[in-house]
Amino acid sequence: MTTPLLPRREIGRSGIDASLFSLGSWHTYDRMDFADAVAMLRDAVDRGVNLFDVGVYSAPGAPPVFTDVIFSAMVRAAGLRRDDWLLSSKLWLEAFGDDGFRPQLENALMRVGVEHADLVILGDLRRDDLDLRELVLDLARLAEAGLIRTWGVNNWSASSIQSMIDIAAAEGVAGPQIAQLKYSVSRRSIPDGSPFARLWEQGLTLQASDCLEGGVLAGKINGDRQIGRDPGDIRERIIQDVPAFTEVAASLDVSPAQLGIAFTLTHPALTTTLFGASSAEQLRANLDAAALVDRVGGDELRRLVEPFWADRGVVDPEGP
Repeated sequence: MTTPLLPRREIGRSGIDASLFSLGSWHTYDRMDFADAVAMLRDAVDRGVNLFDVGVYSAPGAPPVFTDVIFSAMVRAAGLRRDDWLLSSKLWLEAFGDDGFRPQLENALMRVGVEHADLVILGDLRRDDLDLRELVLDLARLAEAGLIRTWGVNNWSASSIQSMIDIAAAEGVAGPQIAQLKYSVSRRSIPDGSPFARLWEQGLTLQASDCLEGGVLAGKINGDRQIGRDPGDIRERIIQDVPAFTEVAASLDVSPAQLGIAFTLTHPALTTTLFGASSAEQLRANLDAAALVDRVGGDELRRLVEPFWADRGVVDPEGP
């Protein structure tokens, strides 16, 4: 029996269609056997995954990193053509200077072995000395040069994104098309809040990330892997919720990871949910989470996980 391909949804209004799930690279492939990583990549593409988040996760003075370079070798070994997949690359605002984003983008493309990124995501907005207009125009120049096709942002506030949309409209260039946001049964206040609802109405779409709280919601509460920031200081509450969350998953005959992933698919503005996988078995299990929404229904799924909404009333829906 042939496994149906994942559905695809448009990234904002860019005309680019991404798979319902996207695969991240956060220090993953350098921890895997290379042949296993190649087989997993091939399996992902065969199942319909076409969007791969591949960043240069390093900083000046830090040890060298290689996951993105390994990914380039995986693509070749898996026999993928460039039009088989979409590259999502990260651009870090800390490195934005007089030459704009181009130096770091060209370095990222060289490491992955391609000539353009289909999507670039701007990292967290932590600098207060940046001119947003300069960012918008620099990205427009990269698009005109054929180095990127479209762009979005990671964990920006709704008001900052709105400013970028307004600047782009005034300049007659493309604005942000997608927001990568933490979104899970525990962290919902920002993507589900009214400030972002106004952005979804304008055509911005969502890439859900960190949907398992670094593995915590999958039951890995004593793991040693690096976990992202904890807005609202709610991680201890999330850990306390894990046993009850696991019981709900068991009642639906799925794993906690599958329930957590399936929840993200119920957001009306979602284009794609980003996750990492370190084995073909984990990849397939995560992809199978989509069937739960069809079986149970989005509204019922949201009702079942409502008790685990840990950042309600704690985190400002406006965002960082």
